[in-house]
Amino acid sequence: MNAKAGNASQASSLPDVKISKGDFKAAIIRHLHSTLGTDENKANNHAWWKATCAAIQENVLEGLRRTQKTHYMNDTRAVHYFSAEFLMGRLLSNNMQNFGLYDVAHGALKELGVELADVLEEEPDMALGNGGLGRLAACFIDSLATMELPAIGYGIHYEHGLFRQEIKSGAQIERPDSWRDYGNPWEICRPESIQEVSLFGYVETKYGDNGGIKKEWHPGSIVKGVPWDIPVVGYGGKTVNVLRLWQSEASDYFNWDVFNAGGYVDAQRENIQAETISKVLYPNDETEAGKELRLIQQYFFCSCSLKDIIRRYKRAHGDDWSRFKEQVVIQLNDTHPAIAIPELMRILVDRAELDWDTAWDISTHVFAYTNHTLLPEALEKWPARMLEKILPRHLEIIYEINHRFMNEVDKKWPGDNSKKAKLSIIEEGPEKMVRMGHLSVIGSFKVNGVAELHSRLVKENLFPDFDALWPDKLTNVTNGITPRRWLKACNPLLSELVDKKVGEDWPLNLKKLEGLAKHATNKTFQKSFMSVKQKNKQLLADEIYASTGIQVDTNAIFDIQIKRLHEYKRQHLNLLHIMALYRRILENPDYDMHPRVFIFGAKAAPGYKLAKDIIFAINKVADKVNNDPRVGNKLKVVFLPNYRVSLAEKMIPACDVSEQISTAGKEASGTGNMKLALNGAVTIGTLDGANVEIAEEVGEDNIFIFGMTVEDVNALKASGYNPKDYYYKDAEIKAILDWLETDYFTPGKPGALVSIKQSLLDLGDPFFVLADFRAYSDAQIEVDKAYRDKARWAEMVIINTAMMGKFTSDRSIQDYVDRVWRLDSCAVEQQKIR
Repeated sequence: MNAKAGNASQASSLPDVKISKGDFKAAIIRHLHSTLGTDENKANNHAWWKATCAAIQENVLEGLRRTQKTHYMNDTRAVHYFSAEFLMGRLLSNNMQNFGLYDVAHGALKELGVELADVLEEEPDMALGNGGLGRLAACFIDSLATMELPAIGYGIHYEHGLFRQEIKSGAQIERPDSWRDYGNPWEICRPESIQEVSLFGYVETKYGDNGGIKKEWHPGSIVKGVPWDIPVVGYGGKTVNVLRLWQSEASDYFNWDVFNAGGYVDAQRENIQAETISKVLYPNDETEAGKELRLIQQYFFCSCSLKDIIRRYKRAHGDDWSRFKEQVVIQLNDTHPAIAIPELMRILVDRAELDWDTAWDISTHVFAYTNHTLLPEALEKWPARMLEKILPRHLEIIYEINHRFMNEVDKKWPGDNSKKAKLSIIEEGPEKMVRMGHLSVIGSFKVNGVAELHSRLVKENLFPDFDALWPDKLTNVTNGITPRRWLKACNPLLSELVDKKVGEDWPLNLKKLEGLAKHATNKTFQKSFMSVKQKNKQLLADEIYASTGIQVDTNAIFDIQIKRLHEYKRQHLNLLHIMALYRRILENPDYDMHPRVFIFGAKAAPGYKLAKDIIFAINKVADKVNNDPRVGNKLKVVFLPNYRVSLAEKMIPACDVSEQISTAGKEASGTGNMKLALNGAVTIGTLDGANVEIAEEVGEDNIFIFGMTVEDVNALKASGYNPKDYYYKDAEIKAILDWLETDYFTPGKPGALVSIKQSLLDLGDPFFVLADFRAYSDAQIEVDKAYRDKARWAEMVIINTAMMGKFTSDRSIQDYVDRVWRLDSCAVEQQKIR
């Protein structure tokens, strides 16, 4: 049977046999003694954390064994999710919730004189991602396990992840995020499944007796991929799938001959170069070396993963390739893993010696591609010369794929060379480039966008000719989030309230939250709901004080913008509005506004200067505003450093106003918007990405939509947008931007913030910040009015939580199952929790 979200919901009830508090306490003590070699009277929180993880891991590994055996015995078709990022967050709380052991663990530790909350804080976030892309991948593999679908996630075992962000004198400083310094209790090294990956070298052309041509790649170096498995526990603990991450090592571990000859450093050079591949997420690719490393990273994990898939397939089917496309589907999460397409062709043609057409038929029935962006700069392109240097055989294969594809284009549009140039994988120009987005579309059987608006724009603007060529290839799967982490685990107070109103099985069937809507105007329920929000705001206020020293009033509006720092996400639009409010208060001390705390969390890419300048400006404005006695408590600005999953889990439940203010047509979907609304925040946003669908679900009275639509943006662009028109016509905009040139916010350093003004005026304001400023400011006045009406605001907040059922990642996965993957669920026999 096909797995349906409803079926999965009924199948994945909580475990039948639960461990007692006493047994769990005994397991923790046993691991404290026998795994960690310490004693209760001297164990610190870190030791208690490791012992608790080990006690839970007993159940995790038993579930993993059962799952893998069941999938092998049933010879299941599986999805293999290729992603450069998996932003997993902390796993102890997640795994305890999924096994239904959270309260048991809490009680057991309490009897041992230990607070579970303190133990949970010991766990570092698994730093394997940057933002939405990686968090989406994490939600998806959670849903796949919960819905009992055979799946494996594949990525890179980064040593340092992105970076740990520190703020020094207002500026972002990048520090290594060494999340594995003291080991990770959840991961298991699998040396028996090591793969070898070839790089560089040259291709030899050989001619057989029958005149056939055979290609042989002679690599210049070989690195090893060592797999680390992180078990992914589904809700209810039945299915435990795997996230397999590859760590790079030199193939010859150490050169004794060079070392003995006195070359002590040279002996380790190859080792260091190989290990660099999995050292850090997204190396700065401003340099040639950085670009090369990024390409090598992508190929490294794709090659390891494909060889691993083939190894597993051959264990069941030997050299019979006829069933490969029935057993295997590979989802490419963005263009980062696109090099997997020519790599599979290389394996099938060069190693398995299949003819091209057979190999291409297999390959194009295996890959599916998720597009995450309409921004041209984010659709990867690699210089052909770089591919020729690092992956010479793959470049040949890409040329062959393109040659055959151009023949197909010629049949559809005979003699149309401009069409060929537009659709070609190879972009001709001063430097020949390989378009990985085009390769992904051509080599996949399905391509999906991630929200209804985004998928429409993919068809109309990004890939219209591909859509004309293959009308059934492009589809939509709106993103989703796992309610297990993003409500049940991160917001226990609200979860408890929801349980009482709609029953305890809502984490498996989020549509049940709609039952809250009928209580939205009930005064008693409103009071309970807003009391939960107030308690969560106090918890965040404590966190803000602990990490920044800033005291905030929990009766103020908590206005939160959390996401990667990028011009199109328009944190600087938010900043200009804050400056406008500050200026209004200075001009009129009686300015009528409800007190508001603006809270930011964001990291900027190390090479993205303007993004880092915006962080600096937010912090400098915050310093001034927060310490100006004329403002009083009306306005506070907080930038929380080192934004990550575990920090998001504290910020999201406390949010009143969710900032989703990207330029229309630029945000593919967003998932922060879903998490915040699910936890009872009201969105102020543009009609962009999934905001469109959120507005449809909650209704226009329960969201604040402002600004230009995609059509408006296109029309303004076509008519010739001049941001200086807004600068000269709107006195407030002019005053704010001129302020940035002075030293008012940066005493003794005039012009330290001027790059933001320059980007908006001299560089053309590419994301229409000034064009949307007045509409944004007006919408914020409406937010202020609504918040002061306590009954109205409580109703809006409840409706937002109630109407988020569509945005569960279980629904997203079901859409993939129905529209793309054609997977069947596979029930794993229930284990006894130990």
